[in-house]
Amino acid sequence: MTSPQPPHAVLGSGPAGTALAEELVRRGHPVRLVDRKGRGPALPGVERLAADVGTAEGARAAVAGAAVVYHCVNVAYHLQVAVMPGIQEAVLGAVEKSGARLVVLDTLYPYGETGGAVMTEDSPWQATTRKGRMRADLDEKYLTAHRAGRARVVLARSADFFGPAVLNSTLGGAVFPAALTGGEVPAFGDIDQPHSYTYIRDVASGLTTLGERPEGDGRVWHLPTAPARSTRSVLAMIEQRTGRPMRLTAVTEPRPFGPFDDEFMAEYAEMFYQHTEPQIMASTAFERHFGVSPTPLAEALDATLAWYSAWLGAQAAAN
Repeated sequence: MTSPQPPHAVLGSGPAGTALAEELVRRGHPVRLVDRKGRGPALPGVERLAADVGTAEGARAAVAGAAVVYHCVNVAYHLQVAVMPGIQEAVLGAVEKSGARLVVLDTLYPYGETGGAVMTEDSPWQATTRKGRMRADLDEKYLTAHRAGRARVVLARSADFFGPAVLNSTLGGAVFPAALTGGEVPAFGDIDQPHSYTYIRDVASGLTTLGERPEGDGRVWHLPTAPARSTRSVLAMIEQRTGRPMRLTAVTEPRPFGPFDDEFMAEYAEMFYQHTEPQIMASTAFERHFGVSPTPLAEALDATLAWYSAWLGAQAAAN
């Protein structure tokens, strides 16, 4: 009798963690989805577990017996600098003891302002913001642990998310519902600058591939992302699909708008450079090494609009 396949443990049940859990199941892996409450809609093939991975005890429980651990945990934006280092310490300590491989979902923040240069895995880490320096410090600690042989770690960087269930993104809940209903759509910064957006299902697929392919360990990878284009052109593609003129409202400096309240925007102010200079992320290295391509933007927008349309319908029915 063969022993059960060890699970893949996904830490964090936000849009990325949930999409990842579903992709892992699709590829035949048993999945443990971990968050503080352990509750949520039933997902076929997914076991939910309640654990606080910011504590050593909770992190050990979350990763126990897992072959691969995916760190997709995030916290409220204004708490990131204070809280994320403690989560790293607990999760990294837990995988060091368990021997599980660790796949970390990461951001572009460590690169800082680039002046429009294309971001590759070889770009310098020159962040000057609090959150950028924090992310760079965490990443260096992950890679140091790998180089020292204490853990097996790989970092997966994404541009701004968009896609089904992605609400808290600049191409998310402030854009798609308004585009579908005729509301105001924020135009953050200079929307004529090229900007990379990563489709959430490509995030999930890329993380799964890294979990299955240990030869990628010990370095940073950029997850598959469609070629950058101006935000204005992305919004025009959405407008074409809805058949409704889009009411753009210029947001040329950080200020509250829609789901982004005062507290969030006060913290986001230091990162607003992402909307005033080109944000171009290349994922060529990942695509070539693993033989994958990002979802075409048109296809990704179609799926996103379909999800938001159904979501708005459910919201209306509930009220």
